[in-house]
Amino acid sequence: MSEKDVELYHRIQQGDKHALELLYDRYEKLLYSFSFKLTGQRELSEEVVQEVFIKIWTKKGIYNEHKGKFSSWILTVARNTGIDMIRKKKEVTYSIEERDSISSHEPLTEDLVEWKEEGARIRDAISSLAKEQREIVDLLYFKGLSQQKIADACQLPLGTVKGRVRLALQHLKKRLTIHEKGGQKS
Repeated sequence: MSEKDVELYHRIQQGDKHALELLYDRYEKLLYSFSFKLTGQRELSEEVVQEVFIKIWTKKGIYNEHKGKFSSWILTVARNTGIDMIRKKKEVTYSIEERDSISSHEPLTEDLVEWKEEGARIRDAISSLAKEQREIVDLLYFKGLSQQKIADACQLPLGTVKGRVRLALQHLKKRLTIHEKGGQKS
């Protein structure tokens, strides 16, 4: 499936609206579900999905197939877009019914399986980090804090936070690359 995604992406870069529609149809439900879990708001989740596809349509050459899978990249774009929108809104309010009712936007089964497998690999890699690095990664990538806010909250120098992020990302990249190539985990 990922080769087709890359092919669609390249066609979009050439201005092919039909390719954009196909890619949208393939990822809209997954991105919505992912965004909803991140934001907890229907409207904001819809905005995130729309913004992701606007970015894909208007920004040329932002995906590099040599750096990773398309599905991972598009989920990262959705995550970053969602965090940016949350920061802009500053106020996260939603009803319990909104948060708990996403049944009409369920992702396809094969997307869920791939997403869960990817998540398990990432959780495994993160669990292999040193405690200090794991805490920084959690605050930065899962709680959406800036490096400066992490430094303030943990009472650490900003340089220390940046160093831990850099080391953690190097370790995760190595660990995930070994796993992708079918090698043994270290």
